Amino acid sequence: MTQHAVRAVEALFTPQAREDPVPVYRALHDDGPVHRLNDDWVVVCGYEEVDQALRSPVFQVKDSAFRERTRPGWTAGHPSAAMITDSVIRARSPHHERVRQLLSRPLTARRAAGLDPAVSEHTRGLLDRLAELGAGGEPVDFVAHFAYPLPIALICDLLGVPAADRAWFRHRATDLSYVLEPAGQERDLSRADEAATRLLDYFTSLVDERRARPQEDLVSDLVRVSDVAADRLSERELLVNLVLMLAAGFETTASLLGNGLSVLLDRPADQDRLARDPASAAAYVQEILRYDPPAQATDRWATEDTAIGGVRVTEGTQVLLLLGAANRDPRRFSDPDAFDPDRPAHQSLAFGAGPHFCLGSALARMEAETALQQLCARFPRMTRAGGSPRTDRLALRGHAALPVRLG
Repeated sequence: MTQHAVRAVEALFTPQAREDPVPVYRALHDDGPVHRLNDDWVVVCGYEEVDQALRSPVFQVKDSAFRERTRPGWTAGHPSAAMITDSVIRARSPHHERVRQLLSRPLTARRAAGLDPAVSEHTRGLLDRLAELGAGGEPVDFVAHFAYPLPIALICDLLGVPAADRAWFRHRATDLSYVLEPAGQERDLSRADEAATRLLDYFTSLVDERRARPQEDLVSDLVRVSDVAADRLSERELLVNLVLMLAAGFETTASLLGNGLSVLLDRPADQDRLARDPASAAAYVQEILRYDPPAQATDRWATEDTAIGGVRVTEGTQVLLLLGAANRDPRRFSDPDAFDPDRPAHQSLAFGAGPHFCLGSALARMEAETALQQLCARFPRMTRAGGSPRTDRLALRGHAALPVRLG
């Protein structure tokens, strides 16, 4: 690994890269698709190589066995880490396939399609609220008043969480998501641990209620699956995955909405086209997911000696997969730093790949397509109304605030 690449990787963990990681991605691509940082870490930025690692059985998620091997007792001391490790996103085969299949069983195509009217209804209501707040040219924060409330309302509808609890969930889920950051074992996880404890308590009570009085919601369906399926979910599996479904159900979608609008605000012609042509929404969301995805990075570890992109990787090596960089790989995408909704269709890695491909990707796309199209149609002269700071994250990239004037 050249000193140029070493400096680029180090820059990933700076505030400047949180605001704009693209120069770092360019520097890494200039030196190749895979870089050995040290004896313990390899960094992967190439599209083909990231895709390969996500699909390969050699590169596994960091489950409880890995954590005990590298930091004995660390997971047990952090409720948030224990929750993530026990969930489907950190489960290995064959446990992963069993839990994912059970979680997917109630998420039928019919149920997903049935959410389409709810997406439109919630979107219209939130647009009305934006109009009230932004009357007379007053600045209004799109993140606080639309990007978060929309997916929170949808996932709470899906799960059967009372509307009164939605605002409470936003901050707990945001705090919990810090545990997903690369090198998270070095971070202060006190907020994430508190959030994990409180969210588990909440869902324990909700599950008890649904067992006693089932309703037409996903929690009731998952309780039934847990209680009657031959390969049933344990109570712990049920609870931690409900928490993760809630958190993942709006944290990434909120970032997708904020990132998407930020891109469009810099391109009035695209705002106009999206407003006039609802059929173009899918292409715009696809390109937003490539250009500025909410998920920028994830990690794996090598379970045996192997090689990737011509770089030798020994068993036990940790692998940082830069999804955001892979989506700007010039070997895969022509003029990768240009925003082009008309580019030839190429699948981005925004939702991952392989066995851990995001379960909620279809719902996130539907929400973003509906919301951004209706937003541009309702407020065709939206402009920025100030700075739009980014969140302090590497793995999940979004806006902490995005003030706009509606025009």
